[in-house]
Amino acid sequence: MKPDLEIYIENHISPEPENLKKIDRITNLYHINGRMCSGHIQGRLLKMITSMIRPKRVIELGTFTGYSALCIAEALDEDATIDTVEADDELEEEIMTHLNSSPHGRKVNLHIGDALKVLENWNEEVFDLALIDADKRQYPQYFEKILKIVKPGGFIIADNTLWDGHVTEAGKHSSQTKGIMDFNDLVALTPEVEVAIIPMRDGITIIRKVK
Repeated sequence: MKPDLEIYIENHISPEPENLKKIDRITNLYHINGRMCSGHIQGRLLKMITSMIRPKRVIELGTFTGYSALCIAEALDEDATIDTVEADDELEEEIMTHLNSSPHGRKVNLHIGDALKVLENWNEEVFDLALIDADKRQYPQYFEKILKIVKPGGFIIADNTLWDGHVTEAGKHSSQTKGIMDFNDLVALTPEVEVAIIPMRDGITIIRKVK
């Protein structure tokens, strides 16, 4: 997305809450991979989708600094919750600081650990919405596990599914690109779901579990 178009969109969508604006700035100032933060445009989209679905339970893989979790939590009813999983234990203190500074942080349950292992805590269809935004190499495995714990009629959102356009490039691919491509192929061939891809930022796939 061209910078001028991004600015135009930001000026014509709902404003970014001040606490999230602060998290985004801190993330980009102090983290080399700050662009991983969802940011204003994607954050408002996550809130809008959550508002439309009105889930009672949400699972997120890949907390990073907590921005996306708080966007989702912002749209949750008071009795709804989001379980978010982060592999990097060095981020725990920063994440908790951001959650505690938000009026919606109480709806967020943080789990530190490997996402595939943490997912073993749930064996039944208990979630209405899932967000996959963790290790790209493990996207296919995440999808297989998430599909088992999302209720029929529930939704799965996967970020970075176009991976800077590398998914269309011929030749040798990195392990991360291969993980994304394998995920996209797997989802497309799964009869239990409906799929749409939004070519925004790095690509966002929206998946509905139909049965």
